[in-house]
Amino acid sequence: MPATPLTLTPSQTVGPFLHIALADPALRFAVASDAPDAIHITGRLTDGGGAPIPDGLIETWQADGLFARCPTDADGHYEVFTRKPPAVPTVDGTPQAPHVSVSVFSRGLLDRVVTRIYFPEDTAANEADPTLRAVSAERRHLLIATADSSTEYRFDIRLQGDGEESVFLAI
Repeated sequence: MPATPLTLTPSQTVGPFLHIALADPALRFAVASDAPDAIHITGRLTDGGGAPIPDGLIETWQADGLFARCPTDADGHYEVFTRKPPAVPTVDGTPQAPHVSVSVFSRGLLDRVVTRIYFPEDTAANEADPTLRAVSAERRHLLIATADSSTEYRFDIRLQGDGEESVFLAI
């Protein structure tokens, strides 16, 4: 009997299973919130009109292997506890600024979207970072968190919107 050729399963938007299966509150802690080197990243996920997305999921991962996952609440807020990642080189050795990689899953998205969180105090490293340099100068601020203190950062994510849509990376 001849083999049947394999075909890809069509993409579907994220549905209610997302929150049922992946919304473990403990996963927002890549490190304990009271760890000496812990940082707290909070933000809000919104749609193109600025309305909160109450059923999104934010995943963060970084070069030192830390991973966190947080569902958004009714107001679109998320939070993760991690530590500031080290600077790492690209494959060709070009230095990158410290950053946290972020995946966003949400209703209406066929695939996740990916962005990065850079830190405002790393000015020189940010200016040399190849990913930030690839983004137009007027949009780079959308990849840099706002520091509320040395351990508290805010990073809002907007899925659409003229001029204020978050910068998403093709990976």
